[in-house]
Amino acid sequence: MTSFVDRVTLHAFAGDGGNGCTSVRREKFKPLAGPDGGNGGRGGDITLEVDPSVTTLLAFHHRPHHRAPHGRPGQGSNRHGADGDNVVLPVPDGTVVTSTDGELLADLTGPGKSYVVARGGRGGLGNAALASPRRRAPGFALLGEPGEQHDVLLELKSVADVALVGFPSAGKSSLVAALSEAKPKIADYPFTTLVPNLGVVTAGDVVFTVADVPGLIPGASEGRGLGLEFLRHVERCSVLVHVIDCASLESAREPLADLDVIEAELAAYGGLDDRPRLVALNKVDLPDGRVVADMVRPLLEERGIPAFEVSAVSREGLRALTFAVADRVRAHREATAVVVTPRIVIRPEAVDDSGFEVLRDADPSTGEPIFRVLGTRPERWVRQTDFANDEAVGYLADRLARLGVEESLLKSGAAPGSTVVIGPGDDAVVFDWEPTIAAGGSATRGPRGTDHRLDGA
Repeated sequence: MTSFVDRVTLHAFAGDGGNGCTSVRREKFKPLAGPDGGNGGRGGDITLEVDPSVTTLLAFHHRPHHRAPHGRPGQGSNRHGADGDNVVLPVPDGTVVTSTDGELLADLTGPGKSYVVARGGRGGLGNAALASPRRRAPGFALLGEPGEQHDVLLELKSVADVALVGFPSAGKSSLVAALSEAKPKIADYPFTTLVPNLGVVTAGDVVFTVADVPGLIPGASEGRGLGLEFLRHVERCSVLVHVIDCASLESAREPLADLDVIEAELAAYGGLDDRPRLVALNKVDLPDGRVVADMVRPLLEERGIPAFEVSAVSREGLRALTFAVADRVRAHREATAVVVTPRIVIRPEAVDDSGFEVLRDADPSTGEPIFRVLGTRPERWVRQTDFANDEAVGYLADRLARLGVEESLLKSGAAPGSTVVIGPGDDAVVFDWEPTIAAGGSATRGPRGTDHRLDGA
């Protein structure tokens, strides 16, 4: 049964905003006392937050789809709809969030670090909020915006100071257990660990974490075996320790050749050239291991690589190895320590920025010009409009005209009856443009947003 997952796809669906309410207050002797429709509630967000008690992405493997509640619609008597509850998803420390296109969205390191994957839609305004001296009786309300929907890739990169790398059965898990209080699975037969094991080590005043990286074999960086699945756990480490089995029973294995193979895989993966290296010549408690370690150590020192003869069973040499690693971890922390000073960044909008743009294109089938309006506000206003309500459509036309969309369409060559598209993609709204749009309604209505029945009320 799967117990460790470090790469999953999350499908996040934020909540939709609630619709605004169209309502008219009624009082004794005053049946039309003015609008009193409440606003809709905001949809819930989908948020990822680092939780130190979570160590795997297994929960998202079993349940990749997450939805936040919708906002409640507004009601009469100025009652606003309730907001949808935000959904907070706990993730392990070191989770990297990327889009399906490979764009880095967030690197979540440190307890409490969070990232909003999908934002809930805004609630629509009720007709009470839309009322004004010129629009005393709005016969419409705004619709709630749909919540965002995103598919993101979650990758866990272990936050460890030291990575133990080496061939399967070299004794990496045994070293983690001997150096720390971790209890990884250890067996007396050849097998490879299926999950990275982390342990906390104390050496003097330095406390650091150590992790073994399982599954490295020739061709791991190209996807052979399990190595590629776990190489990402090396990226955050500041020190690499090669664990070499000096008492291997495999006749084709040779310590320096093993080191060269693992180094070749690390180089092929990339980004690890600046990490300091140490070598742990393991299993010197065995006679053959001692002889091989004595032969290999001088050769490694000729290469400039510090080597330590250790035994995870008898604990020989572990103290020297631990303090050597601690010195390098301390040096890395001092070299990378950055004093963060808060900085205020001001990004004023351009004076001539209208907040939208009009693009002219041609219909591929007829060759007729098509004018596409793109911009945050026009697209949001279209999503909030109830096109079954003529007065709401007229209100949209007023907003677009005040924003300058009609003027820009005229400058772009649009004429009455031209095809205008607001928004990108297939979800855009298409209509035949008329420079002036009268808001329809019953015969009792006057100008848009007024009602003769309220005169003298």
